This record gives sequence, structure tokens and C-alpha cells, in this order.
Amino acid sequence: MKRINNTYNQIADLQNLQAADAIARRGKSKQTGVIIHDKNRDANIEALHNSLSSQTYTTSNYSTFTVYEPKERLVYALPYYPDRITHHAIMNVLEPVFTACFTADTYSCIKGRGIHAAANNVKKALTDETCTRYCLKLDIRKFYPSVNHVVLKQLLRKKFKDEKLLQLLDEIIDSADGLPIGNLMSQYFANFYLCYFDHWLKEVKGVKYYFRYCDDLVILGPDKKLLHQLRIDISNYLQDNLRLQLKDNYQVFPVASRGIDFVGYVFYHTHIRLRKSIKQNFARKVSRNAAPETIAAYWGWAKHCNSKNLIKKLINETVQSTGNNSTLKKFYGRQNFSGIGDRQTDKSTGIQNRNIKVQREGKWHVPAPANRSE
Repeated sequence: MKRINNTYNQIADLQNLQAADAIARRGKSKQTGVIIHDKNRDANIEALHNSLSSQTYTTSNYSTFTVYEPKERLVYALPYYPDRITHHAIMNVLEPVFTACFTADTYSCIKGRGIHAAANNVKKALTDETCTRYCLKLDIRKFYPSVNHVVLKQLLRKKFKDEKLLQLLDEIIDSADGLPIGNLMSQYFANFYLCYFDHWLKEVKGVKYYFRYCDDLVILGPDKKLLHQLRIDISNYLQDNLRLQLKDNYQVFPVASRGIDFVGYVFYHTHIRLRKSIKQNFARKVSRNAAPETIAAYWGWAKHCNSKNLIKKLINETVQSTGNNSTLKKFYGRQNFSGIGDRQTDKSTGIQNRNIKVQREGKWHVPAPANRSE
């Protein structure tokens, strides 16, 4: 593998720092950290340039807070200046290098991929019913907190040989235990930490249908005995090479009877449903007449699966409880709801999808699915 050199000066370049500042502030112009930074913006960028050039930059102290959706997590936050700008400056240079390392089977936090790319590829795989009869579903135990710094640094040295860059990355890695959730660099470090494992699965073990979203793994195969043996091999690889452990709640099951719960959907060979928790939250938001942008987010989930009956039920329940479907009408405008969910066949996958039809100016129009990434 070719090792990358001469990257540090690109990161510390003044124009790159200015570009990183512009990217980091998108959608955050009213945040306190951005407002404070803007009072001395040019001077701050110059000072950051000098600290990186002299290799005196150090990570600031983290603040932490807890989130409880979808499960309890401790989130780490860094100040906007200098740290978030620095992380974006690093990724301006290193993101294409990292992305080139990843297999096509990982989807989390990668531009152009994300949840719906993963869902579309699972759909395509399921058209091969013979080779996707069984599913092995795995999860890594406490993945982010369990990432070993020594191992991560060794992996980075297999890809990079710029000593100044490696010292900077080492300093960021050692700024917290494991990989701090909420840190921009953590997303890429996490994918990079597992990318050699991804290559091992595809190239050494010969796994055809493999999908990874962060630390959630789905493998499809024709024989459950082979999947059980593969789980043992995976467990040994993760422990021996990455010092990671699988959760005990692994599953090997027939797809036809249970479906694959992955990236917010439950996949079958013949259809796709919304995950139960997302469906319940969607219904709750509609019943509370939530803001149009909130409904739009759930609609984005629903329109990529077989949701005809769900949408009809939500509309009927809203009309019965409130006398109108005002929230839905605010979002969908003059659309005719009677056409929602008409069954059509996706030629690329062979699976019948219920696309959403909208009546505009007397003609039916099927909106193209949004190409969303995480």
C-alpha cells in the first residue's frame, strides 16, 4: 500500500484554514462560539496558522453532555475555535485519502453514501434470494469507547508517513479515551479503524453480501452453518487485531421469516418496512401536528419503503382526531393523498416499491427519491 507524505503543510496553509472556517460554520452562524470567533476572525485564523506551522497546537478541553435518543450516549464537544476549524482543515486534505481506503460496503459518515445508499444496496442484494436466505447480524461492544489508541496509531502509520501529520493526529487521538462521540475526526478514525477488517472480510473470507454502518454489521449468505463459523472467525479477528469484542446478542436467522432490521428499515425479499420505533415516532409527530420540517424528515424515511398503509392510516387518524390533516397539507401542499403508495416495480432491484404519487396541474408525478447521506 502506498504511504502518503507531504500533507501537513497543506493542512496548515492559510487558505485551507480559511476554507475550513467557512465549512465549519455552515448552519451555525448564530452559535456562541462562531459569534465570539468572528469578533477577531482574521487574527484567530492567523494565530491558528502559526500554531500549526510551529507544531504547538494542542486540543482544547472537552465539554460533555448526555443524549438519550436513540440510546443513552455521552457526547463530547470542542470549542469552535480553534478545534473544530482545525478538524475541518485536516479533513479537507485527508478525507479523499481515507475514503479511498474504504470498501464500498461501509456507509456511515461518508459523502455520497449514508443510510439510503445502504438501504438501496441491501434491496439489490435481496434480489439474489438463493445467496441471501440467511442473515448474520452483529454489533461491536461499546465501539467508540473501545478503540485502542496504540492500534489506531499503528494503522495510521501504515497509510501515512508524514511525521508532522502523525504527531498532530496522535495529539488529537490522545485528547480523550477511545474515540469521543461528537468529534468530527472520530467519524473518520472509526471507519478507518475497521477498514482493514472490511478488506479482510471481502478479499480473504470472500464474503459477497456485506454491509456495515458504523459498528452495525449485516452479512447475508445461503448457509447458516457457514455464517455461524464466519461469526467465530470475525470475533477472533476483532480480538486479535483490533482489541474489540462482539456483543453477545448476535443473530443468525432466515430472512424470509424475520426480516433484517438495519439502518431504520426491516428488509424482506419481497418488501421493506419502517423500523417500529421510527414508525411510532412518525405517528406521534403527526398526531401532535408537528412542524412541516419535522414531518418532512419522517416522510424522507417513509418514501423509501412500502409505507402505503402507514401513510393512509396516519392521514385517517389525524382527520378523526383533529378534523383535518393540516400538518400534512402544509408539507404536501395541493397534493392528492389518494394516490399515495401506488405499487410499482423498481427495475434496478426487481422489488415492488410503493412510490408516492402527487397530483400537480392535473398530471401524476412521482418524485425522485432524495440522495441523502449521513
